[in-house]
Amino acid sequence: MRRKMIKRKILPLLFIVCLLVLDQLLKFYIKTTMTIGESHEIFSWFKIVFVENPGMAFGLTLGSKYVLTSFRILFAIFIFYYMLRLSARAFSMRYVYVVALVLAGAVGNIVDCLFYGLIFSESTPFQVAALFPEGGGYAPFMMGKVVDMFYFPLFTFPDWMPLVGGDVFFGPIFNLADSYITVGVFVIILFFRHSFNESWNVCFPSKKEGV
Repeated sequence: MRRKMIKRKILPLLFIVCLLVLDQLLKFYIKTTMTIGESHEIFSWFKIVFVENPGMAFGLTLGSKYVLTSFRILFAIFIFYYMLRLSARAFSMRYVYVVALVLAGAVGNIVDCLFYGLIFSESTPFQVAALFPEGGGYAPFMMGKVVDMFYFPLFTFPDWMPLVGGDVFFGPIFNLADSYITVGVFVIILFFRHSFNESWNVCFPSKKEGV
């Protein structure tokens, strides 16, 4: 029984570590080999484009950088706590891994915000960033920018269409951590709504239910 509980708690954490390593390796490679705005076409509908995002996922910005980073940290702590409570109970491990996927995405972008400004020089359209530059990083703690690179210009709306004519369908540029969060949330909505509702009531019972 003890061995089973250890597996339920340790394996999801190892899963998160593996996802984080993949996310960070890709970001390090992009940051240290490409200039801002540099683009490489893989297919006509898929490109690698290096941009940096000072705000939230998919290039969104909202409010103070310190507030955004603090919110991300609190969100990650909450998801981590929720995942541990799931692991300690008899919920499906498939659902636990989906929650771990969301957590890995949140932590992946938090790492960029916390540390990239300290360990990298600034990326520009003319110069590739250096790791651990002599003069120090480009921003203080918590003020780093998130590295994005995936661009899927699947198609362009015809010019005659109102409002969206000439625009690219799905224009955001995103990273691996963003995709972890997006896939995890969609999987929960499509396949684990019952598990989410049941686990929420068990892990966070209301005062009335707890009486």
